Amino acid sequence: MSEPSMTQAFLVQGQFYIMQPDGSLRPAKGSTDFGRPSDMSDAALTAEAEADPDARPMTDEEWGQAVKLPHKRYIHLGVDDDVLEWFKALGRSYQTRINAVLRRYYEAHRKEG
Repeated sequence: MSEPSMTQAFLVQGQFYIMQPDGSLRPAKGSTDFGRPSDMSDAALTAEAEADPDARPMTDEEWGQAVKLPHKRYIHLGVDDDVLEWFKALGRSYQTRINAVLRRYYEAHRKEG
């Protein structure tokens, strides 16, 4: 069984590079301007963040309704080949789906009190 590959990125003289399977680096492509925030004043950066509807601060009421997710512990778990292949065939995040199934089972069978 192989481990999932992890992309490694490196910052070299202000430019991001992605490591290739052969160990070489290629420039990362994207429209993000990573250097821009460092060129802005604190006031300009704060004003831009406050103007972004996705970046607005949460109210005390919203924080009160927030759900704290349980801490995940990573373990080695033996799973039957056919079960694992079925979950993998459903697409990415199969481990998250397996956790969701286990959580539903747990919630349905745990004892109250």
